[in-house]
Amino acid sequence: MDRLKQIESFVAVAAKGSLTAAANAEGVAPAVIGRRIDGLEARLGVKLLLRTTRRITLTHEGSAFLEDCQRLLADLASAEASVSAGGVKASGHLRVTAPAGFGRRHVAPLVPRFLAQHPDVSVSLNLSDRVVDIVNEGVDCAVRVGDLPDSALVSVRLAENRRLCVATPAYLKRAGTPRHPSELARHECLTLSSDASQTRGWAFRIDGELTHLRPSGRLDCSDGQVLHDWCAAGMGIAWRSTWEVEHEVANGTLVSVLDHFASPPNGIYAVFPHAKHLPLRVRLWIDFLKHTYGDAAYWAGAVNRES
Repeated sequence: MDRLKQIESFVAVAAKGSLTAAANAEGVAPAVIGRRIDGLEARLGVKLLLRTTRRITLTHEGSAFLEDCQRLLADLASAEASVSAGGVKASGHLRVTAPAGFGRRHVAPLVPRFLAQHPDVSVSLNLSDRVVDIVNEGVDCAVRVGDLPDSALVSVRLAENRRLCVATPAYLKRAGTPRHPSELARHECLTLSSDASQTRGWAFRIDGELTHLRPSGRLDCSDGQVLHDWCAAGMGIAWRSTWEVEHEVANGTLVSVLDHFASPPNGIYAVFPHAKHLPLRVRLWIDFLKHTYGDAAYWAGAVNRES
C-alpha cells in the first residue's frame, strides 16, 4: 500500500506542479506528500523531481517513470472497474477526439463496433489536427500520435508509431535524393502549418542525438491528408507515419529517404484528464482501443483495407 501511495503522490505532484496542490487534493499535509516522494526516490535510487521554492520539474528519469506510473494507475483503475461494475452496463455520452488522418482510418471505423457492444452509449468524434484542450473543451478521451507534451494528463500507450520521410520517384529524380537531414533545406518540404499539432518539427537521430529540424517549402497545410496527397502528386518530401504510407512505400509509389537517420518509434496514446472515478464508458473505450491496436493482425490488415 505504501508503494502505491508513493506512486499516486508522484503522479499527482507531476500533474499539479506542486506538493501543496497535490496535498490539498488528497486532504493531507504537504509534508506527507514530500515524505512519500522522498521514500520513492530513495527506494528507486534516482531523483525524479527537482524541487525549488518556486517550481517543481521532472528529471529525465522522472519523465520516463511518469508514463509508466500513469499507465499502471490507469490499468489498476480499469481492473477495479471491471470487477466492481459486475453486471452494470456502460451508458451515457462519450466525447472522443483524434488527429484527422489517423482518426478517419483508425478511430472512426472502430466506433460502430464499440457501439454495437455497448448499445446504451453514444459517441461524439472530433477529428482535428489541432491539439484539443480536452480538459477545457469537455473531451473524455483523446487519441494522440507522437510525443505527449502535456504531462498533466494521464496517458495509456496503445501502440508504436514510426515516421518516414517519403517522396515520389519522380520528385527524387527531378530534385535529387537527400543523403543527410541537412540537405532538406534545398528541397520542397511539405509541412504542417503552425496551428497544427506538429509543433517540434521533423525528428532525426543525428550523430546519436535526437534532433528536431524545421524544414520549409512553398506548401504547408493544417490537414495531414492534404500533405499526403501533395506528396503522392510529386510536390515534395513529406514526413509521415507508417500507418499512412507503408502500403505506398511497399508498392513503390512512394520512396522512403533518410532511413539511416530515422528517429526511434514514439507512440499512439489514449489521453484523458484523470484516472480516478473514470466513467465506465471511458474505461471500456480505452480497453477496446488497447485490445484492437495491440493486435499485430489489425495493423497488417488495416493497410490492405484502406489502400
